[in-house]
Amino acid sequence: MVAFHLTGSSWDPKLAAFLPADYQNEAERFLDRTYKEAVPTYPLRNRVFAAYQETPIEQVKVVLIGQDPYHQPGQAQGLSFSVPDGMKTPPSLRNILKEVADDEGQTRSHQDLSSWAKQGVLLLNAVLTVKEGQANAHQGQIWERLTDATIQVASADPRPKVFILWGSFAQKKAKLIDQSRHLIIQSPHPSPLSAYRGFFGSKPFSRTNQFLKKASLSPINWLE
Repeated sequence: MVAFHLTGSSWDPKLAAFLPADYQNEAERFLDRTYKEAVPTYPLRNRVFAAYQETPIEQVKVVLIGQDPYHQPGQAQGLSFSVPDGMKTPPSLRNILKEVADDEGQTRSHQDLSSWAKQGVLLLNAVLTVKEGQANAHQGQIWERLTDATIQVASADPRPKVFILWGSFAQKKAKLIDQSRHLIIQSPHPSPLSAYRGFFGSKPFSRTNQFLKKASLSPINWLE
């Protein structure tokens, strides 16, 4: 049996137990095909599995689920909701940063969320790639099997975690999570269409840290 090494991270041995034996070959064929097409695919190919590589399974404290990568040039980093500093801030991220400021009492100066990933926040998009200018272009094709397995692996891990589910798409993943062990924080999505329907004021960041402290885990510095 060939070892599973799709993401190039410590997640791979755990993921293998939840995926078909031929999944890695299927995913790599999909990547080969889509990155050869005339319309660009985002993120850069070497960033497709960045969330796994920057937040190893043994470090995960929080799982923050997005839908799919940003679909304009230079935005997608392989981390849900994050864009490089210096870029125009996407509307959902702008609202996330507003809630951080309201919840934590201080403004966060970066829109690159890599520091969250390094502290144990798995910034996981349910779909890992997208075509330029075509939101959800790769939905329902290959990635949901992997990312659902990722949620199951994180849930099966015995250490308590927080799963943050914003919007109905992410909230459908709740069925994959052991709620007797982990905290699920749900609210409307931070997009401009729904942020004022309950996302603002939901205090997901302080609630996460309250849970982590109660579990004797170090809190996340959301301002870093």
